Amino acid sequence: MMLAALDSSIVNTALPRMVADLGGLAHLSWVVTGFMLSSTITTPLYGKLSDSFGRRDMFAVSISIFLLGSVLCGASRSMDELIIFRAVQGLGAGGLLVLAQAAIGDVVSPRDRPRYQGLFTAVFGLCSVGGPVLGGVITQALSWRWIFYVNLPIGAAALVMMWVGMPRARPDGPPGRAGRVDYAGSALLAGLTASLLLLLAGGGNQFAWVSAQAGGLLAVSLVSLALFVWNESVAREPLIRLALFRNKIFARGSVVGGMVMFAMFGALVFTPLYFQLVFGMSPARSGLMILPQVGCMMCSSILGGRIISRLGRYHPFLLAGVGLEAFSLAALAMCAHVAAPPLLFILAMGTLGLGMGMGMPNLTNAVQNAVAHSELGAATGAMVFIRSLGGAVGVAASGAIMTARLGDIHALTAHGIVGMAPAARVALAHAYRNALAGSFTLSAVVIAVAFGLVLGLPERRLRKEIDA
Repeated sequence: MMLAALDSSIVNTALPRMVADLGGLAHLSWVVTGFMLSSTITTPLYGKLSDSFGRRDMFAVSISIFLLGSVLCGASRSMDELIIFRAVQGLGAGGLLVLAQAAIGDVVSPRDRPRYQGLFTAVFGLCSVGGPVLGGVITQALSWRWIFYVNLPIGAAALVMMWVGMPRARPDGPPGRAGRVDYAGSALLAGLTASLLLLLAGGGNQFAWVSAQAGGLLAVSLVSLALFVWNESVAREPLIRLALFRNKIFARGSVVGGMVMFAMFGALVFTPLYFQLVFGMSPARSGLMILPQVGCMMCSSILGGRIISRLGRYHPFLLAGVGLEAFSLAALAMCAHVAAPPLLFILAMGTLGLGMGMGMPNLTNAVQNAVAHSELGAATGAMVFIRSLGGAVGVAASGAIMTARLGDIHALTAHGIVGMAPAARVALAHAYRNALAGSFTLSAVVIAVAFGLVLGLPERRLRKEIDA
């Protein structure tokens, strides 16, 4: 989990230095997009394969590919090479989160999982804040290349600990056979994910939303989706068994998870820049504004996990968590709309962290508790896949709102505000404040709908046995 969380946040700090050394500013976004594409595509495949071959073997494959990609990224000599090697790194990263969460189900009963999910959430939150700081320190003291090389000792430690501490196969039986892998479904899901994420990443930037490129990618996405659903209905061993979606807890839990990630990514991705442009904070101080959110998320996830393990019930905490998120995002939208002082933002982000700490881990607990152990990896992979797509759509939606509301002023943010005339700074801050208020409002509406879905989510008491 630490390996995945650090890599998702440590790279962004070094992007300007990468451009300075390698050039290729026009293709900089692909350093992030390429990684996101390959990691999202492989997520459900790792989950399904781990049900057949065991978590340990797939962990070894995932971490090894990730570390190979890290070495290649650090040795890149051009922006094109860096983009390609980041995609290779993503092929391994796709298994890190899903296998880490699925592995808990092999050794911990559903009743005890909330304690462990709380710890995982705390690690992820801590690395999300520490990653940008560590990335800046490493880039300044050594080189941006070392933000990739730092993965090697962490990955080696994870590989050794996993190899020593995990059983080779699942506790309930031997590994399955490679011939039952749904390769056609994997290819179709790859085409669906690639076309959809390319549409979301390029729409409004590389091409207009109403254009031949956008229409073509949308058509490919819809055709791939239709073919994927048909293939999964007839495949002997489908990548994602469609019958899972007849399980109300799995279906609603996965959809709510995607909506939560939509809201979180859509609302928070531009928040640090808001603190810099509107409040005039330095990048370091704007990063510190995130600490209340992360600190509250760590506390609520750890303490809530212990309480849930003792009671065996997760629904009241899940309901409270999603409700707090909806309230907090609405409060943030109001703060941005009325130009509230930083203290009110801190309070709202603190309550948002409390909600996130109670919400996301319990969605995982609910889904894993509702499926058979033989399908634990596939169900977890599908859930993580839907969350990743939700986050990507959220970023795209928030970016579209930003582009629409900022208009020509948006171009000023690309060059910073140093040397900008006072009147221009005021106009930029006002426009950005209104734009972010729109993003927060959209996220609050989405979370409110998710809260309604959670209200109707049935609860199964957490089992005390590992096998379903």
